[in-house]
Amino acid sequence: MLNVRDNATAGRVHETGGNPVRVMVADDSAVVRGLITRMLESDPEVCVVASVSNGSLAVERLSRSRDMDVIVLDIEMPVMDGITALGKLIAIDPTIQVIMASTLTQHNAQISIRALDAGAADYLPKPSSRELVGAADFRRELLLKVKTLGGVRRRRLAPATSSTTPVASVSEVSRRVTRTPAVPTAAVAQTKLSLRPTVRNRPDVIAIGCSTGGPQALAAVLKSIKPGDFAQPLLITQHMPPTFTTILAEHLQRVSGLPCAEAKSGETLEGGRLYVAPGDFHMIVEGAPGNARLKLTREPPENFCRPSVDPMLRSLARCYGSRALAVILTGMGADGLAGSRQLVESGGNVVAQDQASSVVWGMPGAVASAGLCCAVEPLDRIAATMVALAKGAVVR
Repeated sequence: MLNVRDNATAGRVHETGGNPVRVMVADDSAVVRGLITRMLESDPEVCVVASVSNGSLAVERLSRSRDMDVIVLDIEMPVMDGITALGKLIAIDPTIQVIMASTLTQHNAQISIRALDAGAADYLPKPSSRELVGAADFRRELLLKVKTLGGVRRRRLAPATSSTTPVASVSEVSRRVTRTPAVPTAAVAQTKLSLRPTVRNRPDVIAIGCSTGGPQALAAVLKSIKPGDFAQPLLITQHMPPTFTTILAEHLQRVSGLPCAEAKSGETLEGGRLYVAPGDFHMIVEGAPGNARLKLTREPPENFCRPSVDPMLRSLARCYGSRALAVILTGMGADGLAGSRQLVESGGNVVAQDQASSVVWGMPGAVASAGLCCAVEPLDRIAATMVALAKGAVVR
């Protein structure tokens, strides 16, 4: 069919033990499709099974054969755009993992946030075709997200006692793509988690860290919070690029009814307000409780991220000590682990989202398996747990 490429996979199946993550790339630019395909196929654990030029062809290809795990879906395409195609693709296969790919514009950021609400698993800022040629960071992030989300889909499809060849865990994917130290694996889920006793101190500040699945999780938590539930300021670090964090802050204010904006360097923290770390800046706190101020820095990325959760939590440990509460929601990797450990050593409390309700149990799984949490809760219980701890209650 015109503008559709179906790949033969026999050679690649042999390289990956018969189980590569299978991907469809949908982008109206033949150059971009080719570059993304080559990036993906540079990894023997990934196989591009289809390449199409618009959303209509993507829908047609998936309706013919549900033989893929992940779709990398451009937003702006002729015939049928990505946001229109998204709903149709999920209707055909509710387990399919869709990564929205778009250039960094305000319009595309707004659409990407809508797409996450509509069922997309993640988003990926896309460089121009000229920048793509040498975009090592984009390639690393693309492979990490594709391989992790491919594993998510297969785990959802496979019975608990499946004997099929396992897809790489989040830690294995992270290690192979980034060559960084491993984070806790899915095997941790088989181990009984050890919870710390709740520190019975009413916190003066609350912080949330998240990544993949984070925008959806943040919206779900904040929808359950009523004005007046928190006298504390609430700091949010979500792994997102510039422009996207601006739109995220606006979105969270709409869904929560609470004042929310991107953080500004030098502003004083106020109770009952939400502060979102801007893309490409770490957000930290300086000063003494009661007169603490935000500071935005361009210190080097941590865990390949800027903003990163760890610098935020370290600063809260220094400033607030035992009067800080951290909440780690869904996300790949282990950002937040080191900061949570320092917060706990200073006497603070840490809460994590549980595995069953997480899109990816990397970040929350890291802190939970390290024994740093006073509570590990499903998403629909996170808000109530936060409110209880904010009032100085003990949770279990």
